[in-house]
Amino acid sequence: MNTTTALSKADSPHPNPLPEGEGARQTLFAADALLPAGWAKNVLLTWNDAGQLTQVQSAAQAPAGAQAATGPVIPGMPNLHSHAFQRAFAGLTEHRAEQRDSFWSWRTLMYRFAARLGPQHMEAIATWLYAEMLEAGYTSVCEFQYVHHDADGRPYADDATLSLALLRAAQKTGIGFTLLPVLYQTSGFGDQPPNEGQRRFIRSTESMLRLLEALKPACDAQGARLGMAPHSLRAVPPEALRDAVAGLEAIDRTAPIHIHIAEQTKEVDDCVEWSGLRPVEWLLDHAPVDARWCLIHATHMNDAEYEYAAKSGAVAGLCPTTEANLGDGIFDFSKWRSHGGAWGVGSDSHASVNAAEELLMLEYSQRLAKRQRNVGASAAQPHVATALTLEAVQGGAQASGRAVGGLAVGQQADFIVLDAAHVALQGLSAPDMLSAHVFASHRTSAIDAVWVAGRERVSSGRHALHNESASAFVAARTQLLKD
Repeated sequence: MNTTTALSKADSPHPNPLPEGEGARQTLFAADALLPAGWAKNVLLTWNDAGQLTQVQSAAQAPAGAQAATGPVIPGMPNLHSHAFQRAFAGLTEHRAEQRDSFWSWRTLMYRFAARLGPQHMEAIATWLYAEMLEAGYTSVCEFQYVHHDADGRPYADDATLSLALLRAAQKTGIGFTLLPVLYQTSGFGDQPPNEGQRRFIRSTESMLRLLEALKPACDAQGARLGMAPHSLRAVPPEALRDAVAGLEAIDRTAPIHIHIAEQTKEVDDCVEWSGLRPVEWLLDHAPVDARWCLIHATHMNDAEYEYAAKSGAVAGLCPTTEANLGDGIFDFSKWRSHGGAWGVGSDSHASVNAAEELLMLEYSQRLAKRQRNVGASAAQPHVATALTLEAVQGGAQASGRAVGGLAVGQQADFIVLDAAHVALQGLSAPDMLSAHVFASHRTSAIDAVWVAGRERVSSGRHALHNESASAFVAARTQLLKD
């Protein structure tokens, strides 16, 4: 039995208590729940007004009047990498643009789309995306936000305009949020000047730090976390990286830092030509990389880099469906795990918005590369879906800089109730239900309900804003494609 004592409201960083009348709903009884140590029976979850778990008790009796989960309860998944506006671009590049298409030809098309985006488009696209994420099992998201300026590359009158649009979208939908404004200065290693397609992204280090200072009160007001994202080593020169990290630390020394790195072999080759070092090796040698950092993709590392990066404490930010869509390559998951590396998943360009599908793609990529099955299982958790879910939740929470690390006291009450009546799940044990959710639900949702900070945001598989936000998304995308 795991009985815990209550935490006080003062212990919680979340500033938005539940609405009046919600107190009676601050408990949930689950016949099966996935706790950090594994599956448990008859679990009572209790949370406070701030949406923070105060008790997680297994082998419990259901108290009178307690709400009962309709299926197994699993922790909510943090999405550690998102470019929200790209959801409106998904599916529009699946045609040959060059004789040999690649990430780089895809990027050219993406730049053309980004050039048309306005604040109203950004908010509409992100609102639908975040509702969609919640319905798909993500309970929080790290937004890697690099479109800063107007179409001419000039700052808006309010420099934070597009970031504030994303914050409003997160608040409306109720998804947990980590905002990562992106520092972007050059188009390639060696201080190459930015190209025309990057004009909306470019910032000086000083303007980035001013933006962070301006955004912090807005983030704090809605319980969001603020960090920063140097876009990549090719886009941020060494001195700017050094000064930006130091400036962020002066604002918040625990703030998360995310960076794209070693996604493409061309990037690796260019970095070696510039510095004599591979990207991950260069970063670890020249920056204070630790557990605050998330290395997005890190697809192309050598054996020494896998060990070096894992031991730094940084999280590997894996985006399996995007990496497959862009033809990036395959991360060596077993090697990373062998060094004790933390990892999580993100939907990145949103070719897919489905937490279970990211885990499926991760596992299947490893099977194809290694020609073996059940690569993601562990000694502690022989069920692949269970092992991957627990590890991805932990790594995603670390990368988000928020207390969203699973069903444990002190963590936010973010959880998913699986649909035990779904045909793929009916009649199975809880571990097998999760396996069926990840590997056998056939593009139909096996999620019944989603809770964030102790508030039900998805009921019977639908977000309250589903229809409204979908219509606004379609209208925004239609306008963007006409312009």
